Amino acid sequence: MDNFIEAVNNAVGDPAITAMLVSLVPLIELKGAIVFARASGLGFLAALGASYLGSTIVFIPIFFLLRPILNLMKKVKWFNSFANKVETYFQKKADEVKNRKGKMGEAGIKMLGVFVFIAIPLPMTGVWTGTAIAVFLGLKFRQVILPVLGGNLVAGLIISVLAELLKGYLDYVLYGLFALVVIMLAVFIVKIALTKPKEAAAAETKEPAQEEPENKDGE
Repeated sequence: MDNFIEAVNNAVGDPAITAMLVSLVPLIELKGAIVFARASGLGFLAALGASYLGSTIVFIPIFFLLRPILNLMKKVKWFNSFANKVETYFQKKADEVKNRKGKMGEAGIKMLGVFVFIAIPLPMTGVWTGTAIAVFLGLKFRQVILPVLGGNLVAGLIISVLAELLKGYLDYVLYGLFALVVIMLAVFIVKIALTKPKEAAAAETKEPAQEEPENKDGE
């Protein structure tokens, strides 16, 4: 693992830039980048700062390009089904956030849901998925900024503290993260494959038409 880390850092030229680039990768994001940066020898703040910066700025292109890319894919025969399934998957995630009850306004509930989703550093959570959910919640760009910035910072602090406590075992943590990324990717692919496009799901849940009652007069 040390040889691998050294080879990657030598190829890029700077451990901080390497951490930023690693944090841009889906599924790895902030969580994996911080551990990688600490294993590279970066200090607490340097690893957190570089990883946070890279994993945060990625939300801007995701927010503005996700729907256009999906719409473009739906026009291509080979990618139409995949794009519809991805759209349905994230719409279901967005509906889960939307259906949570509370005293805050509707926009406040959505923003809080995005913040919590990004702030909890668990598999399949993070800026990539959180921003996609925000898009399908219909939030405006200005409403997404604070939940992303705040949620990612909380997640970064949690992971940084854990990495500090486990700094003697970072090699093993990286091995575990790589294995987890592979598993998460497989789970995501299976979920997308099993997701039914919204048209098909709507057709299944649609109640069958009731037969018209017979006319009392026999007409």
